[in-house]
Amino acid sequence: MSDSRHEVQFLTIHGHRRAFVKTGTGPALLLLHGLGCDHTTWLPVIDTLARRYTVIAPDLLGHGQSAKPRADYSVGGYANGMRDLLTVLGIDKATVVGHSFGGGVAMQFAYQFPERTERLMLVASGGLGPEVSPLIRAITTPGYHHVMGALTLPGVRHVGVAGLKALAASGLRSTRDLAEVADIYDTFKDPHARHAIRHVVRAVVDWRGQIVTMADRAYLTQAMPMAVVWGREDHVIPVRHASNAAALAPEARVEVLPNAGHFPHKDHPERFAKIVHDFIRTTRPATYSRGKWRSLLKAGQTTVPAAMGRLSVVRDSSA
Repeated sequence: MSDSRHEVQFLTIHGHRRAFVKTGTGPALLLLHGLGCDHTTWLPVIDTLARRYTVIAPDLLGHGQSAKPRADYSVGGYANGMRDLLTVLGIDKATVVGHSFGGGVAMQFAYQFPERTERLMLVASGGLGPEVSPLIRAITTPGYHHVMGALTLPGVRHVGVAGLKALAASGLRSTRDLAEVADIYDTFKDPHARHAIRHVVRAVVDWRGQIVTMADRAYLTQAMPMAVVWGREDHVIPVRHASNAAALAPEARVEVLPNAGHFPHKDHPERFAKIVHDFIRTTRPATYSRGKWRSLLKAGQTTVPAAMGRLSVVRDSSA
């Protein structure tokens, strides 16, 4: 459920209802949630960020209170949807922050619409390496919908959600993200949500892992400030992907938060909000130049960094 202080608004774009929260004043900050989540994942940081920024936190299509139609659930389709939402809201440019799957959407948005992207921040993001949790890969299997239908029957679901939350409350580092997993599992009781999530995952993951990557286009981040934030104890997408980001985009600012899992913005909201503000305060917003973009595309990426997985290039950030 949404915090009562944050009114959920609705717009119909291309015939589909889009839910979002818009609050605060100042430069625009677009917050994109991860797979199976919605805008409420940002509640721990929205108020702090809204003191300085106009915060837009949508429910992506197929998630939360947004429509769940039979539609385009590719990262490109989502990027188009975010462009259209910002356009209707009268916002020309934004700093884009994407968590997990939302990080992949944020990267695609910056690639498709560099003239509308001031900065890019990736939080435990997809698109930086093939590895991903087996639970996510399982969604691509043929029997997923039927199995999940059985697992979300009222009695079974209640026991499952309670068990996951009990494990999360145990204090074990390996179970720290299970409360969020329980909330996602609970949303799967809606068959429309299950169908939407399956389409989303199949667009970016197969049985071997992630199939969408920024590796071949990372050199374009030379034209845009970029930051990467990860939790040291992320068991959904490995923290070594933060090193991949640092190797692919050497000018990116990379921080790893100790004692944090796949949701660092929830584990350490005050620290996370400070990282966002420091990133914006100390960087100039990107100014789109067609000539510079053309030069970067012509030059291309001459080499793909071989040293993936090193964490020596990434510094721990105290919580």
